[in-house]
Amino acid sequence: MSSSAKAARKRIRLARRAGGRPGPLTMFFKGFMKHPVMVGSIIPSSQRLIRNMLSRVDWANTGVFVEYGPGVGTFCRPVLERLAPDAVLVAIDTNPEFISYLRAEIADPRFRAVHGSAADVQRILNDLGFDHADYVLSGLPFSTLPPGVGPDIARATRAALRVGGAFLVYQFSPKVRDFIAPFFPRIDHAFEPVNIPPAQLYWAWKDED
Repeated sequence: MSSSAKAARKRIRLARRAGGRPGPLTMFFKGFMKHPVMVGSIIPSSQRLIRNMLSRVDWANTGVFVEYGPGVGTFCRPVLERLAPDAVLVAIDTNPEFISYLRAEIADPRFRAVHGSAADVQRILNDLGFDHADYVLSGLPFSTLPPGVGPDIARATRAALRVGGAFLVYQFSPKVRDFIAPFFPRIDHAFEPVNIPPAQLYWAWKDED
């Protein structure tokens, strides 16, 4: 077992709550062990990665923020802290256990946790009464998704975003750029070393329809 896995197991033991309900680290680890292809990491993102990833969002003009693969809500709470009182965060995950956990843990009227696929983002938004998203955040491991799923998600995300919005992607492999570049001509990039593992950060902008 790797040192990172051992450290994660130790944190999980410490994170289990007195009442017996799993804490966020326990849930995250269980999700990784069941669906490593979809979760992508054994440890949640660092606070520094979160701050950097969200630093380019125009919060004053954000009404609908979408996150793919929210897991245990590592990004959900920081996003909600920044969102306007009348804005909405839509979290989409294919893991029903994560969705149930988030619905139980985050009691915010601006929060919507949806069990579904990121490739169906437009339908999900329409079902919730929204025409588009202002920003979409994703930590999904594009390079390990089943063939065709990565491009489908990138294509659907571009269609669902408003002009001027952006697809925010954090990833451990730079290969993710190959999935999003065909749909987003303008992409900003940064590297975040303070994370396990270090991450590539991308902001893919929708400049026109």
